[in-house]
Amino acid sequence: MNRSSLFSTASFSDYLRAIPQYLYPGHLLSRLLWQVARIRSSGIKERQIRWFIHRYQVDMGEAIHPNPATYPDFNSFFTRALYPAARPMAPDGDAVISPADGHVSQFGTIKGAKAVQAKGRDYSVEALLGDGAGDENSPRSPLASLFPDGQFITVYLSPRDYHRVHMPVAGHLREMRYIPGRLFSVDAATTRVIPRLFARNERVVLLFHTKIGPMALIMVGAVLVGSMETVWAGTVAPARRAVDLPAGSRWRTAGSHVRSHLYEDGPEFERGQEIGRFNMGSTVIVLFPPETVRWDESLYSGALVRMGESVGSARRDREHNNQ
Repeated sequence: MNRSSLFSTASFSDYLRAIPQYLYPGHLLSRLLWQVARIRSSGIKERQIRWFIHRYQVDMGEAIHPNPATYPDFNSFFTRALYPAARPMAPDGDAVISPADGHVSQFGTIKGAKAVQAKGRDYSVEALLGDGAGDENSPRSPLASLFPDGQFITVYLSPRDYHRVHMPVAGHLREMRYIPGRLFSVDAATTRVIPRLFARNERVVLLFHTKIGPMALIMVGAVLVGSMETVWAGTVAPARRAVDLPAGSRWRTAGSHVRSHLYEDGPEFERGQEIGRFNMGSTVIVLFPPETVRWDESLYSGALVRMGESVGSARRDREHNNQ
């Protein structure tokens, strides 16, 4: 496979696939999928699962429950757990691991306040993180100020991939934001065509404190993504569903319906520990402060990665950022 074939310049066929999405009722389609993926009729859900396994050549030998009949519905199958041995962690303790299975669409350095979406297209990190959507009374902190000239990696999860999201490095949660938006597809063709795609789609922003300083992990929604959830709060997006926050706390709402929750004593996670999942495919973006990560020389745009594999290494000389 050509290293640039997945995320190269947009073609005419890319435009034919992407432009009609402006007319799609993305949220309605996602709501319908949410219902269909939770049908518990054995005849229907088993046909759904077996068709999907055949269509996408899913390796059920990796799953803790390899028998399709054991799943109560399609969504349970789609977000299936794997044996730990199926996704071994990179042995180097300083390794920054991929948070998910998928393809690396882009990675590198944030240029000022812009990150690369695809060749010839970038987007505002401030918009991605929801900093510009509030008012002067917003309780939210300006996250983009933590990552000027920082580093980023974007991993696209296709339908066949494992859909749980894990910690790239150890850290503890400081803030969670829900940012409403569109639901464009996030496949390679759409990424090449739709401007500022990741900063327009519905998303959940998670801010962690790590040994190399702050880290933002963004779960980007997409058309046909039924919902996104975290292990500590349950379903976060779409916003209409209930979110489990700590006792006595609640979402704080700022302009444009961005919702934020600050954690004074947030949960801690080890490198590789599960933090959330997509109920259908999407994209994960991870941001680091400048000069905190050395990307692996073997990494390239379009590279296939698995959760737990090394994509870079944390710089020991930057660990003082966490003091």
